Amino acid sequence: MAGPSLRPHVHWAQRHRELYLRVELSDVQNPDVAITDSVLHFRAQGHGAKGDNIYEFQIEFLEPVEPKPVCRVTQRQLNITVQKKESNWWERLTKQEKRPLFLAPDFDRWLDESDAEMELKEKEEEKINKMKIESRVPKDPFKHLKKGYLVMYNLVQFLGFSWIFVNMTVRLFILGKDSFYDTFHTIADMMYFCQTLALMEIVNSLIGLVRSPLIPAVMQIFGRNFILFVVLGSLEEMQSKPVVFFIFYFWSIIELFRYPYYMLSCIGIEWKPLTWLRYTAWIPLYPLGGLAEAVCIVQSIPIFSETGKFSLGLPNPLNVTIQFSFLLQIYLIALFLGVFVNFRHLYKQRKQHLGPKKRKMK
Repeated sequence: MAGPSLRPHVHWAQRHRELYLRVELSDVQNPDVAITDSVLHFRAQGHGAKGDNIYEFQIEFLEPVEPKPVCRVTQRQLNITVQKKESNWWERLTKQEKRPLFLAPDFDRWLDESDAEMELKEKEEEKINKMKIESRVPKDPFKHLKKGYLVMYNLVQFLGFSWIFVNMTVRLFILGKDSFYDTFHTIADMMYFCQTLALMEIVNSLIGLVRSPLIPAVMQIFGRNFILFVVLGSLEEMQSKPVVFFIFYFWSIIELFRYPYYMLSCIGIEWKPLTWLRYTAWIPLYPLGGLAEAVCIVQSIPIFSETGKFSLGLPNPLNVTIQFSFLLQIYLIALFLGVFVNFRHLYKQRKQHLGPKKRKMK
């Protein structure tokens, strides 16, 4: 059982607008800090000068303060910040003239009145300079128009890929494996529309509408469109293969999280579950999508070799033909390199958005 309540060592400092209290307690549990009629009440379980115990104290401030203190608990101490109701310099902390024994100055943060005034003046000058710099930056008259365009673009893409995902899912439940063989004929028109519209992402990056890196966007969009328009769109033999289902399905699931995330970001809204899905769902889906595209390429190589489609015959006397199937083999290597580059880019983004952050208790 905990012993009788004790007073911890408390160090204090001030500025014109704030009071700082540092309570020397480690491993603090269940801190209860409140201010009533400018009297601070503190009670907490922690390890202090008298070991592990319940520690408590009260401080009646010299002048009125705001009733909402801000607390930050660390492993070694507890810090309390209190706002003064009026910005001025106090001659002491407590209303009583004699300083309580448990209270001492915090020399790590201590400033005399002139130093504090200089610090306050520097902060105000810094704030004014920042406002001046911001006022010099020319305002973009098309800001709202650009934002509206990006919101509409991401909304249209989200609706398009949602239609693809829902349509394919319903057909899968109703038809089972039979839905694999006519995916292209039922979904291709919408996929053509979405992937053609996706070319705008390259334009958006080029003209500075978005801050997305250009190279990963180019690699993904041109890679997908190569599969869609060249490999699948030009070969009827490929259009009825089950691999088409998996390519379209993986593409659509990834975009179900990506486009609504970007749409909400355009209007300054962050929904944490969506952020987590945006930067986590790609971990299994992106390699699976790349694998499905590679299978598609491998299955199309014999067909291109047999038909000679897109092969380039050089004029005599060389009499050499560059087989398109050979180019596909080279593209297959580039595909896996592209997957690696984009995977690395997405991993960096994930660390940036979901990495560990310092937490503060208030």
